[in-house]
Amino acid sequence: MILRDGGRLAGRTVAILMETDYVEPEIDYYQRRFAEEGARVEFLTRLWGQSSITFSGHEYRLPFTVDGDLEAVDDERLRGYDALIVPGGMVSDRLRYAERPGDLAPATRLLERAFAEPSVLKGIVCHGMWLVAPIPHTVAGRPLTCHNNLIADVRNMGAVYTDQDVVVNGDLVTARSADHCHLFARTMIDLIAARVATRDTRWWRSAVPNARRVRHGN
Repeated sequence: MILRDGGRLAGRTVAILMETDYVEPEIDYYQRRFAEEGARVEFLTRLWGQSSITFSGHEYRLPFTVDGDLEAVDDERLRGYDALIVPGGMVSDRLRYAERPGDLAPATRLLERAFAEPSVLKGIVCHGMWLVAPIPHTVAGRPLTCHNNLIADVRNMGAVYTDQDVVVNGDLVTARSADHCHLFARTMIDLIAARVATRDTRWWRSAVPNARRVRHGN
């Protein structure tokens, strides 16, 4: 995708987790919409030692090749993301696989680390909440939405299910389903842009001497 020069998210990076059985219209929309605002989109998956993996979409079986290794994302690189998105479909179910029963999958560990970084906006769509199930403390007591099939799951996590298409709670944005990707993306874009504007304003103010401290000679 060609990034739009001068977009509201120019210079920003959005990371999206990927696996087989992704929802094609959802992922396609994110690619185009974030690029329209000037943001770079980076797709991450568990590469299992390979240089890339090609996945198939859920409905149309469209191929999608990913070469971003989520296990290679260290803390510095994680803090460089403006947002980390867990999309709908079966992506989260496949990514939460761990070789040993009871272990946290690498994707879940990455998400848990992201929750420890307030500067990284977390976006979770539809069945994406499956990836959160092993780390319920990250959403306990927080209002969120999810696919209707997961309402009992999120309540068992201690979260507060909210009957809305998109719910914002601080650094967490959740969407009911992949069908609401347009509302979700617009919310994410607005929040990232607002965060960037706030940071820039704070930097500008800190860089300008306080006029009241300037003393002029007689």
